[in-house]
Amino acid sequence: MRSWNRAAAFVLAAALPLGCAGRAALDLTLEDEGEVSVPPIDTGPPPAAARAKKLDLLLVVDNSRNLDAAQGLLVETLPYLLDRLTRPACVNGFGTIVAETASPEDPCPIGVRDFAPVTDIHIGVISTSIGGHGADICSPASTSFDPSANDRARLLTRAASGGAVPTWENKGFLAWDPGQAQSPPGDADLGALGAKLAEIVGGVSTKGCGFEAQLESIYRFLVDPDPYLDITLEGNKAVPSGVDDVLLQQRKDFLRPDSVVAVLLLTDEDDCSTRDGGQYFAVNQGTGTDGKPFRMPRARSACASNPNDPCCLSCAQPIPVGCLDTELDPACTTQFTAIEDPLNLRCFDQKRRFGIDFLYPTSRYVDGFQSDVVSNDAGEVVKNPLFESGRPREFVFFAGILGVPWQDVAVDPKALATGVLPATEIDWSLVLGDPEAGEPPADPLMIPSIEPRQGLHPLTGVPLAPPSAGVLENPMNGHERTIESRDDLQYACIFPLRVPKECTGQPDCECAGVDAATNPICQAPDGSYGATQRFGRAAPATRPLAVMKELGTQAVVASICADKVSSPVQPTFGYKPAVDALLRSIRRRLEAPGG
Repeated sequence: MRSWNRAAAFVLAAALPLGCAGRAALDLTLEDEGEVSVPPIDTGPPPAAARAKKLDLLLVVDNSRNLDAAQGLLVETLPYLLDRLTRPACVNGFGTIVAETASPEDPCPIGVRDFAPVTDIHIGVISTSIGGHGADICSPASTSFDPSANDRARLLTRAASGGAVPTWENKGFLAWDPGQAQSPPGDADLGALGAKLAEIVGGVSTKGCGFEAQLESIYRFLVDPDPYLDITLEGNKAVPSGVDDVLLQQRKDFLRPDSVVAVLLLTDEDDCSTRDGGQYFAVNQGTGTDGKPFRMPRARSACASNPNDPCCLSCAQPIPVGCLDTELDPACTTQFTAIEDPLNLRCFDQKRRFGIDFLYPTSRYVDGFQSDVVSNDAGEVVKNPLFESGRPREFVFFAGILGVPWQDVAVDPKALATGVLPATEIDWSLVLGDPEAGEPPADPLMIPSIEPRQGLHPLTGVPLAPPSAGVLENPMNGHERTIESRDDLQYACIFPLRVPKECTGQPDCECAGVDAATNPICQAPDGSYGATQRFGRAAPATRPLAVMKELGTQAVVASICADKVSSPVQPTFGYKPAVDALLRSIRRRLEAPGG
């Protein structure tokens, strides 16, 4: 079992006594509470790999700004997903589709049915917004607060057209039940089921929290033994309280003990799962105690060259033995400016910039998907709710439609998208590198950076293009850009919008601000730039990829930058490649034909 550091304590004060002039915010004084670890438990070998008749499918949809195009593509891909599950294709011995039939009852003209038609499916939807973890951003304390900024990782039923979508027995999820075997019966009309699911996904909205907690949202709904109900500030510390019984009941109703569980995540940003408790909330804070914008304390000088240096800590932390005195450390004598500490990048490069990693380690989520036991909020070792019923580990899958060029995960990166590689065949040095060793990804497009990057794409040989480049000079991300505001990252990939979006009068639209001048998503066919967004985009999804690497055969990696967007009948339209890859992964865990 892996372990993670528990919350560190910080203290709010009017000023920071570290020689920093006029700092308007939080005086961070770290008190290390030590490390809480889950001891290894010998549970013996996992149960023999069996097959299941039931599928519990959880869609996790990023609801931050500018996700409307990707959400729309997901909605248009859902009929394909439902059709493939309920009318499995005919495949050869390699699992390659060789034929389809008009109905699931018809015999395959060649090959065999991939798996038995799934006749018992639960489908739920959650968002990536779980609030500000005690901070004022994404909380009711914010003047711009929208309720969708804190969906609490609960199942969503709000409809795109307004109101709520009726769900099975009002439990928050949809139930596919063509044989009407459930009590009460679920949906037997696939078109009606698809229409309701499209309404729910469309109703997720794009007004959610900009601190997307993709991994923690999943963990909270499926795994967290005692998810908190509220989190408030007490003595300048965030204190979780209560237990979310609504969520626990939803989890109990949604998960069956003998089901295959598949999580499908759609996101265009990296994960920002801030730790709960203590003063970890500070990284999400927008306003200081004096009413001025809050600025994070700087990291000590040691962090600039080596974030793993023992002296790499926050300037607000106690001085470690053998490290330079705070008063003598030049990094600690001035505070961040607004351009150095933009809210939009609070989750980027935290250890080097702030001296503290405010995010949960990715090992928390690997354990959540694989381990029989997890740690609760009190540090006690308890059974993992995903596996306490005896569900085999092989029955749990995590698929991500993420910020990664499709060429990096495609079967043939030099051709049109011909399919998505299994996670076990992905070149992880290409898309992830070795974060712990400080080795960047071999694909320069996957390096998170504010500054323009350089280099060649290792698989295609195509060079990255400078900000002055023409339209789609680099077919994967258009070209690099000059980010004058320094509040965003370079793109891993972009994809065309079917209908360009006018940004005039929409301050949240990325082609309405100062950085539109070299932004490839704002570039017209003639090479000019304007207030019209013509492409969707995605940043490198480093943290979800780190989890997927560890999950191996349980993981599916696909690109949010779709190859084709014009017509759903196209073989690689939208997120069909992601659906195909997911089904190739779970097919051997679903009931066999004639089973």
